[in-house]
Amino acid sequence: MERDLTTGSVFRNVILFSMPYLLSYFLQTLYGMADLFIIGQFDSVVGITAVSIGSQVMHMLTVMIVGLAMGTTVSIAQAVGSKEHKKVAKCVGNTVILFMAVSIALMALLLFFVHPIVQIMSTPAEAVDETVTYLTICFIGIPFITAYNIISAIFRGMGDSKSPMYFIAVACVANIAFDYLFIGFFDLGAAGAALGTTVSQAISVVISLVVIIKKRSITLTKTDFKPDSQIMKKIVSIGIPIAFQDGLIQISFLLITIIANHRGLNDAAAVGIVEKIISFLFLVPSSMLSTVSALGAQNIGAKKPERARQTLWYAIAIAAGFGFVVAIVMQFVAEPVVSLFTDTNSSGGAEVIRLGGQYLQGYIWDCAFAGIHFSFSGYFCACQKSILSFVHNIVSISLVRVPGAYLMSTLFPATLLPMGLATAAGSLVSVIICLVAFAWLKKKSDA
Repeated sequence: MERDLTTGSVFRNVILFSMPYLLSYFLQTLYGMADLFIIGQFDSVVGITAVSIGSQVMHMLTVMIVGLAMGTTVSIAQAVGSKEHKKVAKCVGNTVILFMAVSIALMALLLFFVHPIVQIMSTPAEAVDETVTYLTICFIGIPFITAYNIISAIFRGMGDSKSPMYFIAVACVANIAFDYLFIGFFDLGAAGAALGTTVSQAISVVISLVVIIKKRSITLTKTDFKPDSQIMKKIVSIGIPIAFQDGLIQISFLLITIIANHRGLNDAAAVGIVEKIISFLFLVPSSMLSTVSALGAQNIGAKKPERARQTLWYAIAIAAGFGFVVAIVMQFVAEPVVSLFTDTNSSGGAEVIRLGGQYLQGYIWDCAFAGIHFSFSGYFCACQKSILSFVHNIVSISLVRVPGAYLMSTLFPATLLPMGLATAAGSLVSVIICLVAFAWLKKKSDA
């Protein structure tokens, strides 16, 4: 069901739209965190390392799919804002055709290259077999991951951020139950974690399709599924820069993981755990990016650019405020938070907690700066200038984040704190570039 977000209080719209989005992201992130938490209770550091490395690969793929689907969200939102209802249906139909092809091709390609991917990750020898098994099962589930995310993108483009939250809530509960069944009862280790995730995603898709059919949330005709070059071009032109941007961000995280993997099993496990914690805390910046994209696109479609800019500033205030508060608090509780994901009595557990606490204390500042540049990225998407998001990320990654992490790892082999700070420095560079780009866009629009 379409919802008009071009009228009323801008702040109220941001809050009402972002809260279900935030909860959806929370539940989706709970997938990976549940896998890591539960396997940490029943398996060794080898199992934790396999799941942390494998889930990082899957997270990268997922965020790239979500980034590509952003083209759908913006295209539909602009059509809703300009009251072009037939165009909304065409966007939905073309999205289904486009992403069906993408998901099948991606699944086949990744299954073929699963062993090279594990090698590229510099996976510790002890964890190679379990990592391959984890990824193979997850790759088979890519069509379900894609289906869920495009359904969510469609609903959010129409102004409905609640329905995706309900769909993922059911899947999250199922995932936790399956994890305890497969990992705890059947002792399947990393394979059990992957099975729980894949089956749960399938359940989420089936439930969402049943709801759509019964409630007739989206009405489509056969002609809506006929490929339209203009619509597909718009979806791809917006989505591809975002997909590459998100992919590059994740690749930078993977490169940092590889750097940590070379330092040993304990460092690899510590970095993997912290990445999960950070992905949880990044829910607020991520929800603001998506909120600004959807609300901003509707208002731009309705010829109300000032409301789009107001949406951006409210999002920045919320995300950055949250980030700085959490960063300060985490300086005092980093090690206890990391200890939730491993056992101090297990082999290497105490060292993993010590190293993880150091890495988290530095890395956490990234949450504050990311809240700012994520919000700007959402605004650039709404303006169909998603290439700007790609530019600021590639600059920060190639010039600061990755080389900085490598340099800090080399100079400070006994601690992970400087490596964490290097990631935050990368986001700070992105913030500076975004402010310059925004000023340029505003000047151009006012001219």
